Parts: sequence; C-alpha cells; structure tokens
Amino acid sequence: MTKGIGFAHTTVKTLLIAGVVLILAGTAMLVQAQDTPASTEEGQEPVSSTVVAPETTEAVSNQAKPSNAYCLLCHSQPDRVWTLPSGEKLSLTVDSSILDNSVHGHSNPDGALACADCHTDHLFPHPPDSSQTIRDFQIERYATCRNCHQDQYTRSQDSVHGAAIRDGRLEAATCVDCHGAHDIQTPDVPRQRISLTCGKCHGVIFDQYRNSIHGAALFQEDNSDVPTCIDCHGVHNIGDPTSNAFRVRSPQLCANCHADENLMAKYDITTNVFDSYLTDFHGTTVALFDQEDPNVATNKAVCYDCHGVHDIQKVDSSKSQVVRTNLLTTCQKCHPDATSNFPDSWVGHFPPTLQSNPLLFLVNMFYNILIPVVIAGFAFLISTDIFRRLRNRITSTRRRGGQ
Repeated sequence: MTKGIGFAHTTVKTLLIAGVVLILAGTAMLVQAQDTPASTEEGQEPVSSTVVAPETTEAVSNQAKPSNAYCLLCHSQPDRVWTLPSGEKLSLTVDSSILDNSVHGHSNPDGALACADCHTDHLFPHPPDSSQTIRDFQIERYATCRNCHQDQYTRSQDSVHGAAIRDGRLEAATCVDCHGAHDIQTPDVPRQRISLTCGKCHGVIFDQYRNSIHGAALFQEDNSDVPTCIDCHGVHNIGDPTSNAFRVRSPQLCANCHADENLMAKYDITTNVFDSYLTDFHGTTVALFDQEDPNVATNKAVCYDCHGVHDIQKVDSSKSQVVRTNLLTTCQKCHPDATSNFPDSWVGHFPPTLQSNPLLFLVNMFYNILIPVVIAGFAFLISTDIFRRLRNRITSTRRRGGQ
C-alpha cells in the first residue's frame, strides 16, 4: 500500500515537472515569434510566415506607437535593401543621427517626431506593399506630410506639380523631392538652398539663373535682397508660367523689387525704371489687359521679353539683350521688320537729359513751358471775359434802375 502511494506520488511529480517545462518552452517560442523580426534574404523586405488578419492589423495600429529604438532594431542594420519588382533597390537603413539633426529631430520646438508619426504602418511584419518602383513607393506615401502641414499640402496639390502628378507625370516634384525625407532642413537656410533645390529638377534653368545678375549676386555675394525662384514662382502654390495670366501679371513680379523705393535706393537704382514702363505704350496696354481679363493673350512686351527670363544681365553687359548693340535683335522678336534705326526711338527707362538726348530734352522743355503758358493764357482770357460780362450786367441793371 505504501509502495503504491509512493509510486503515484512520483508519477504526479513527474507529470507536473513535464507540464511546467512544456509551458515554459511554449512561452519562449511565442515571445520569440512576436518580438524577433524574421530573417531577411538579400534584396527582400522582412517577411513572416504569419498571416495578419485585417482586424488584427487595425487593433495593433490603435495601440501605443513603438519607439524609434524599436524601429531601429531592424532599420539601423547596414545594407538592408528592398528589391522592388522593377529591379530597383531601396535602402531600408536609417541613420538615426540624420533624423535627430533634422527639423523634426530634437531641435523641434514642438518635440521630436517618432518614426511611427509618419510611418503609420508600423505593425511588424509590415503589410504587403504593391509598389512596383521606387517612385510608386514615394508617390503613395508623400501624402503623410498632410497630417501636420495641411495648408502647404493643399496648395501643392493645386500647383503645376500636383496637377502633373494627377495627369500621370510622376516625375513632378513632391514634398520629399524638395524637402527631403529623414534629413529635412530649414528650406531657406542658407538662402541659396532654395534655388539649389529647384535646380535638382530644373538644371538648365538653374544654370541660366546662377549666371544672371540675380543669381551671381546670390551665390557669389550672398546678397539676400535678390529674388530666388520662389519669389517669382511661389512656394507651394506654383502656377503655370506659360499661361496668359502669368505673362500679363509678370510686371507685378518685377515691381515687387523695382518699385520698392527703399530697396532700390540701396543699389542706386531709380524706381523710374519700372514707372516709365507703365506709362509707355507697352506697359499701359498690358495693364489694361490685366484689368479687363488677364487670361486673354497679349502680344505687347512685358519686362522679360526685353531683359530675359532667368538669364537677366546688367544693362551695360555685352550679354544683355537691351544693351545698344543687341537691342535691334531684341526689338525684332516683336517687330520683325524693324531696321537699324528702329532702336533709336527708345531712350530707355530714364528721362532724357541734355547730355544723353539733347534734342528730345529741349523739345520736352519747350512743351513743359509752352503748355502751362497756353493754359494760363486761356485761363486769363476766360476770367477776363467772365469779369467783363458780369460788369456789363451790373451796369445794365443800374441803368434800368435809374430810369
């Protein structure tokens, strides 16, 4: 009897130990399956054999966001790449120091962003991705910026870049193309960064601008007064520069600087350069088009027709389109029948002087004297006639009263 009880006790003890061992082993396997990323092969994104149901994904996404340290367990590893169906390889390695030193890093007054603030599909294993190319991957994700920058994102969608993407021209710029991804910096510090950013896509135009009077002042002299790309084209709400409205309203872009008396005084440039355009035939006609309907095309010259667009030079430079030796060629763009003496009718944006245009100066002076004298003479004649008529009426009234 004692022997049977001892045997039973030993059997129960053995079963309990075996059960504890099985429970511990199962727990270890479960923890490893949940916390340890599946191994990745060269050129493949991390994949797990575990199938995640949609409701499970939604439940996990509503949980607390993982820390950057959690994401970097995988994404800090060197040479992690994802080979897309196009054959392109997308690096999945992230340098945490680059993110920390960006505008979204620790210097952000609103607090540093976490990886999961932008990458909302932080569930691991990651959901399958249908992107065929790197550009597909970028286009599908750049709307993430809208979560914090709603106004800027909306304006970019209404711009020529947003319209181009909607039309299927995926090479058009997105937020990331201009600002970067993990390495976002202040976009206008230094100020040259603005034009360098645009130059990544518009290389030929950038070279023209860099060698112009404006670009040279910016890049060689670090002059903060000269316009950059965004001063003329806008920032996120970039319009179509080939439209009639842009052309008709382009003089106002030049006026932002050249009609500013304080700014022009710094460089000894008179605002008459701009004012004289508005008072001549070209400027007056363009202003009328702007008032009536800016979408109607005009063939009258605007500022950039004569001075150039991105390649504007000093007016006395041999490369300038308005220097005297090149002026005929410039005029012939609108006046193909113009002869060699055609430019002589143009005295420039400055009033004529006795030294520069003596005959025109004397004629102007003659009329400046003649017109006031003629008006004064007419005023004198009219006033004396009125005085005579009043006196005659008074005299006639007195005579009738004395009778």
